[in-house]
Amino acid sequence: MVNGQVLVVGSGLMGTGIAVQFARGGYSVRCYDPHPERLEESGRMARAVLDEVFGGGNEERRQSSEALSRINYSHSMEDKAVVTLVIEAAPENLSLKRQLYSELEDSVAADVIIASNTSGILPDILSEGMRNPARFLIAHFWNPPHIIPLVELVPGALTSRRYMTEMEAILKAMLMEPVVLEHALPGFIGNRLQFAVIREALNLLRSGVASAETIDKVMTASLGRRYVRMGPFAAADLGGLDTILSVAEHLMPYLAKDEGVLDLLRAKVNEGAVGRRSGRGFYAWDKGS
Repeated sequence: MVNGQVLVVGSGLMGTGIAVQFARGGYSVRCYDPHPERLEESGRMARAVLDEVFGGGNEERRQSSEALSRINYSHSMEDKAVVTLVIEAAPENLSLKRQLYSELEDSVAADVIIASNTSGILPDILSEGMRNPARFLIAHFWNPPHIIPLVELVPGALTSRRYMTEMEAILKAMLMEPVVLEHALPGFIGNRLQFAVIREALNLLRSGVASAETIDKVMTASLGRRYVRMGPFAAADLGGLDTILSVAEHLMPYLAKDEGVLDLLRAKVNEGAVGRRSGRGFYAWDKGS
C-alpha cells in the first residue's frame, strides 16, 4: 500500500471518482463533505464504480472490496495532520473554495500539495489570499476518472515546479495520463477543444443540415475513432500540411465564430430539458438508454 492519506474535499460525482482512483492506487483516502447524505450517496457510487472496474469474479470482488475499504468518509474537517495530499473537488463557488483553502492551510503540513479539480476557474484567482500559493495547483480530472485517464496539471504564477513534478509522478504511478501546461488559460486545453467542437455542432444543428443524432454519428464513426489513436496535429501531418492548409483556407471562413449558437442550449435549459438528469435534452433518456 502507498504511504500517506489523500483528502478529497467534496463527495459529488467527480470527488467520488477521484477518491476511487486514489484508493485503486493504494492510497488511504478520506472523502470529506459537510452533508452526511452526500457522503452516503458517494459510498454507493464508489461501490458501483469499483464493481464496474473489477467485474464479478471472486478475485475481482476481493480487489474491489480492498479498494473500497481504503476510502473513509467524514463530515468533519478535523484531524488533517496526517494528510499528505489534498484534492479539492467542491462546487465551482469561488468564495467556498477560498474558505476551504484557508482552513486547509491552517491544518495540513506546509509542504502538502493543495490541488483543485476546477474545470473553469484560473489558479491565480483561486489561490488569491493563500499564505503559500507555491504549493497550489490545478489537477483537472476528466469524468469519469476510472475511464478517462487524462489529468491536466495547471500551475499558477507562483506555483513551485517542485510540486508540479511531484503531482505528475503521483498520477503516473496510478497509471493516469497527466499533462503539464506551461501556464494557465481559460478552459485549459481539453475544454477549449471540446467547446470548439460543441460550438460547431450547435452551428450545424442551427443550420438545419442534420439532426443531433446524425451529427453525433458523424463524430463517433469518424473523428471519434481517429482521435483515440492520434491528435489533430499528428492527423494533420499524416494528411499533409499543404492539403490541410488548402482545405482550411476555404473552410474556416464558414465555421461558427459567434456565441449565438448558445441560444439553442438556453432554450433547452429554459424548458427544463437539461439532458439525462431531466430525462430529455437533445435526446430522450430513459433507464434503457
